[in-house]
Amino acid sequence: MNTKKSRIAFIGGGNMAQAIISGLISAGHEPNSLIVTDPNQEQRNFLSGIATEMQVHDDNMAAAESANVIVLAVKPQIIADVAKQLGSAAKNKLVVSIAAGTTLDAIRDCIGAEAQLVRVMPNQPALIGQGMSGLCAADNVSQDNRELAAYVMQAAGEILWFEDESQIDSVTAISGSGPAYFYLFMEIMQEVAEEFGFDSDTARLLSVQTAIGAGQVAGKSDESLAQLRERVTSPGGTTAAALSEFEAADIRAIFRKALYAARDRSIELGQPKKFT
Repeated sequence: MNTKKSRIAFIGGGNMAQAIISGLISAGHEPNSLIVTDPNQEQRNFLSGIATEMQVHDDNMAAAESANVIVLAVKPQIIADVAKQLGSAAKNKLVVSIAAGTTLDAIRDCIGAEAQLVRVMPNQPALIGQGMSGLCAADNVSQDNRELAAYVMQAAGEILWFEDESQIDSVTAISGSGPAYFYLFMEIMQEVAEEFGFDSDTARLLSVQTAIGAGQVAGKSDESLAQLRERVTSPGGTTAAALSEFEAADIRAIFRKALYAARDRSIELGQPKKFT
């Protein structure tokens, strides 16, 4: 299977679809094998600028019929209507859904049981090719199509497969919503840096580059995160003083509670999504 020549149709041309498309093209996928639809003319004009050879139009059905991979990149509130529309065109094809909170069963009810569905929970860093996506395949998805789904999503960053779909709710809490947690910490660091007298640009750079550097060290190190933290923490030093305040405020309990709240909310959002 030559994945770089697979005809991939993106139904919806928003930010996440653009990120995956750009990643695929950068990885050597042939632009003339990519199709993207969007109802907005201005958005279609923008999409056409990504690669002139890529097909861009507003006909979802035509796009799906001409492709062997369909990526549902529409908002959750309209995915039922879109999936119903594509039913016959999706028969026996790989359908990758990146619609948040929409279960495999919910999509299957609309698009038909013969589609080979893969549900994906991506995250915002996919926009720069640094995403973390959790994937879960329906039972009827072939090994070739699992590999094809992996190929599509690896264009936007790292991926992990999960056999139990309920784990996607946990992925949502950790990596799906996760960037916001780090932005909050950086936001607080910038605010305090400004209180220390730094201008906003300097305060932002100090905060953001510190986060980038720490993330890259963690990504390249074989040491545990606890060991990396300990390496920065000298007994009686400045880092120890800061961490002591965190621990006194029971930040671990607060953070754990927040992550469970995100996971539970993801479960709640998924419950009513069995469309009829």
